[in-house]
Amino acid sequence: MASQPIKPKRITDIGPPNYENFLHPVIKSNYGQWKYHETLAPGVLCHVAESGARIYSVRAASPRLLSIQTLRLFASLADKYCGGYLRFTSRNNVEFLLDNPDNIEPLKKELAAEGFPVGGTNNSISNIVHTQGWVHCHSSATDASGLVKSVMDALYEDFVQEKLPAKLRIAVACCLNMCGAVHCSDIAILGIHRKPPQIRHDLLPKVCEVPTLISSCPTGAIRPATVGGKQSVEVIEEQCMYCGNCYTVCPAMPMNDPDNDGISIWVGGKVSNARTAPKFTKLAIPYLPNNPPRWPEVVQAVANIVDVYAKNAKRFERLGEWIERVGWPKFFELTGIPFTRYHIDDFKFAGLTYARSTHIRF
Repeated sequence: MASQPIKPKRITDIGPPNYENFLHPVIKSNYGQWKYHETLAPGVLCHVAESGARIYSVRAASPRLLSIQTLRLFASLADKYCGGYLRFTSRNNVEFLLDNPDNIEPLKKELAAEGFPVGGTNNSISNIVHTQGWVHCHSSATDASGLVKSVMDALYEDFVQEKLPAKLRIAVACCLNMCGAVHCSDIAILGIHRKPPQIRHDLLPKVCEVPTLISSCPTGAIRPATVGGKQSVEVIEEQCMYCGNCYTVCPAMPMNDPDNDGISIWVGGKVSNARTAPKFTKLAIPYLPNNPPRWPEVVQAVANIVDVYAKNAKRFERLGEWIERVGWPKFFELTGIPFTRYHIDDFKFAGLTYARSTHIRF
């Protein structure tokens, strides 16, 4: 039976353009036929195809929220050194794709001169994946961009060098809705609300639909109530988990509280299936104050955990694997983090019912 001719892909203006139109020619001609890759320097990788073709990637950190000037800079560097080909990674790094190795060092020098360090590969800290923070999000308990900048300034050497026991991934989410990957990162920085929404009873009947507001709460914490002779709501504080869903549908239920909002630190998560199954993070520090613009308490806490891990873990051992080997009591002892009642996990059955691994079960 003769093979059917491949129909050309229909070009429309609906949805994103076909990614194949933007692949580097070396990648496109060797797609799915890669033999191995090697590290030439921190942040510089070489992928070798079965045909012998080579493609080089130079990875630099970016602040994720990019100005037009930064985008134009990246585009001009890509045009100058790699035929205009670059890509952004899932952790907000920018990778320049080159087929000429002679352009690697000049590109690195120009990136360094503009303040964009090259690194984040292998056993190092990659760029921090993070959420919107105060720039965009209406329910954030802390900022994301400023916090990430402050933390990475302290961990700069661990980005540009490959000296850690294994790769270390840090994530920031500015509230417990966790738009970022804080539930499965080695170190997670999570903004927390500590009080239920503040109900503006004078404004609520004018701008909110009470039935919609009540149904928006995933835990049933919002109940109808009459206040001052007008229809309103009340919040059962014991059932509120501070998610901000109510504020999303009703601006008369603000969550932000500069005096009580803060930050918690979680550790030990990973997505990788290598050696052990994927892990969720566990609480390390229940509360740290929100002290912008540099968040000294958070920066010191994260840097301390990284330093203790680097000194005590074995080669290729992820942070969570090291903690499980030495035990949680030893982790708290080595890091000097006090153990509190908030560390006692009373969420039953989660570890037994969540399918966290791709391993086959019989």
